[in-house]
Amino acid sequence: MMIFRLSPKALAIAVAVVALAGVALLLARPKPVESAVLGADWECTQTAFLLTTCAPRATPAVETSRKDAIRQTRG
Repeated sequence: MMIFRLSPKALAIAVAVVALAGVALLLARPKPVESAVLGADWECTQTAFLLTTCAPRATPAVETSRKDAIRQTRG
């Protein structure tokens, strides 16, 4: 059975890389932002302080059953 032993320097580098990756993931997570220019009909998110994207806010669809839709179209 092979056992790998890391030197203290290699272990410190590995811990630093994992910590930096965690920080990068936290900063890259999209966060909702308010846009006073576009108004309430738009939803904007900002990713990593660099990229801001906006899309129209989705309006909830009205749910109807198939039977109700068929009855309304007939006579």
